[in-house]
Amino acid sequence: MKLTDICPLETWEELENNLFTKFNFQGSIFNPEGVRICPAKNWSNDLCPAIKATENGQNYICSVAHMNMTAMAKNTGAQVLEECDAGFLKFMIPIIYDGQFLGVAGGCGLLAEDGDADTFAINKIAGIDEKKVEELSRELPLITHEEMTVASAYLQEQVSLILDNYRKKESL
Repeated sequence: MKLTDICPLETWEELENNLFTKFNFQGSIFNPEGVRICPAKNWSNDLCPAIKATENGQNYICSVAHMNMTAMAKNTGAQVLEECDAGFLKFMIPIIYDGQFLGVAGGCGLLAEDGDADTFAINKIAGIDEKKVEELSRELPLITHEEMTVASAYLQEQVSLILDNYRKKESL
């Protein structure tokens, strides 16, 4: 079973877009192999696309955080909230149907209200010029603990609704 068996790609894309418009998170839906299923990207800040544009940034900051967190979500069946090596919050909700892990829904790209981007790590790992990193880090969006709790509950609720709708259709 695949995520697009549960609902059309447009529904998953709408969920990503809603996560962005409501909470400013770059929403993403990933299959079990860690591949994004929707083509659209909503960047939460200007630094993340610069990081992802470099091979080392993509491979050693973004992908490492994603792979580790996906494994945690799959193994625990619970939400995972961590920071990537660049210092941005990343959270994931496992998508599980009848005991089968279908992927994760999540968001990233915001700093905790008491957090900072790790400009040193970004410079060293992604190889982005120090001045460019500092320039892109000037106005990074923050999220409070309370806002994070609301965003997390929203995403969990939306994933549950999608799975419940499929369950209802399947029982007809």
